[in-house]
Amino acid sequence: MSFAANRVAPLLASFVVLFSAPAFAADYPAHPVTEPGIVAADVAARDKAISDDVFEGRGPGTVAGEASAQWVADEMKRIGLQPGNNGSYFQAVPSVQITIDPPKSSLSIATSSGTITPKFADDIVYFTPRFATDEVKIQNTPVVFVGYGVVAPEYHWNDYAGLDVHGKTVVILVNDPGNEDPTPDPHFFKGKAMTYYGRWTYKYEEAARQGASAAIIVHETIPAAYGWQVVRNSNSGSKSWLDETDQNKSKVPVLGWMTLDLAHEVFQKAGLNYETLKAAANKPGFKAVPMAGLSLTATVHSTIAHLATRNVIGVLPGAKHPADYVIYSAHWDHLGVKPDLPGPDKIYNGAIDNGMGVASILEIAEAFTDAPKPDRSVAFICWTLEEQGLLGSDYFGQHPIWPLSHIVAGINIDANKPEGPAHDMIVVGNGASELEDRLAIELKKTNRVITADPEPEKGHFYRSDHISLAKVGVPMLDLDGGYDLIDGGTVAGLAVRDQYTLHHYHQPSDEYDPTWDLSGPIEDLKVFYNLGRSLANSDAWPNWYPGNEFRAIRDNSRHQTQ
Repeated sequence: MSFAANRVAPLLASFVVLFSAPAFAADYPAHPVTEPGIVAADVAARDKAISDDVFEGRGPGTVAGEASAQWVADEMKRIGLQPGNNGSYFQAVPSVQITIDPPKSSLSIATSSGTITPKFADDIVYFTPRFATDEVKIQNTPVVFVGYGVVAPEYHWNDYAGLDVHGKTVVILVNDPGNEDPTPDPHFFKGKAMTYYGRWTYKYEEAARQGASAAIIVHETIPAAYGWQVVRNSNSGSKSWLDETDQNKSKVPVLGWMTLDLAHEVFQKAGLNYETLKAAANKPGFKAVPMAGLSLTATVHSTIAHLATRNVIGVLPGAKHPADYVIYSAHWDHLGVKPDLPGPDKIYNGAIDNGMGVASILEIAEAFTDAPKPDRSVAFICWTLEEQGLLGSDYFGQHPIWPLSHIVAGINIDANKPEGPAHDMIVVGNGASELEDRLAIELKKTNRVITADPEPEKGHFYRSDHISLAKVGVPMLDLDGGYDLIDGGTVAGLAVRDQYTLHHYHQPSDEYDPTWDLSGPIEDLKVFYNLGRSLANSDAWPNWYPGNEFRAIRDNSRHQTQ
């Protein structure tokens, strides 16, 4: 089937009326299908549609954002997928949106020589995950530098050893110990590769377990893998959380990030040298350091709203084993609209992140519905709230629609970048599961090979929705297209990634571009399709490699069904 204009226009008109969104101004001319199956014109048309201004940056819970979820569901229905959740294309994800009110909020750090009052969003961002009340206060909390804020028994590492941080503010480095070592020891954590301990999400979780009143991460561009503008854009407005029954009282009351310049000032006021302590924090035996004379006070005033948002799920039922599922996933949400953003463009369209992912799995779905039914069911899931901490996929992992032991495996697509064809394909977090063996077989058919994650220090394996399913045992692949491009080699491949990361990632400039070269992504989608189809027509149950942190979870899950 072709994603032709005569099918698109009525659909677009229907949700514009239904959701009272602005008029849809885009024009989608008909285009020929140059070959059966997966074609660039269809991917481009879908990406253009899902990233249009009419959806206002696909903010979950907003009228326009949820209209984009409806658009995805309507596309699934149009191409022949069945509703994936007991007759519905949606899985509700109960969540709460907490929006800080900066004029009514404040944060200051008292020192022996005066008070530091950092400027919100320029010097520091802070927020609260708690929603029992609209105002959270902490007062005169002593400040402690806890290095990387890691407790990792398997690495014989505990930054909180002998320390009681109840009622205190902890200042934390981003990434893992040893991550910036020019000659990293692969046996010291994972050397250059980030572990889950390096993720900011883990650092906040551990600070909560330790009883801290506030947790502030020091931002540095290289170990964080993104600039301050990403931190600012992602944390200075609304943030969403799953609607937990304890109203997040188990979480740290005040969370935040500070710039490196502010960190230098704060450490200096405590009579400490930031670089010296950072070096110490990278060595075994590091002990947390109280920051003498410093105390942090904060008032966080927020507006609290319960969000109505949903995952979108379509299924092609299997012909022989319909209770077993191979899944493809991508997140439909992005950052919405930020009215206070400098410049005229306030909409985060997210054409690459993750309009491309949505367009890609819909194109793969269409290829499946045009072909004979596979033996196993194939599910296509578009997650909500990825940009707010992988919440949609996390909720699915905690409340799966099908038994986790019956999910064979999955492929997640997040921000696949427009580029030319390549000699290889990147496996993010490679060396994890037997899915890589099957992928290698598919790639070999077109003279391609797997390339190890070229930037393992950036922790991409822990930054997309596949990790939510991995944590409950399901083998998942996160694939990132080619790195060694046929035209230009690895230099060109790295340039594509750097251009996107530096200039468009989580920026309003991430917009659809009709000049994109989609020849590389199309070749990748054919591989993804063939890989999923081979799994769906087999009786294989690929597992994590021995020694992987998720292997035992999967073994236990599968054992219970046998």
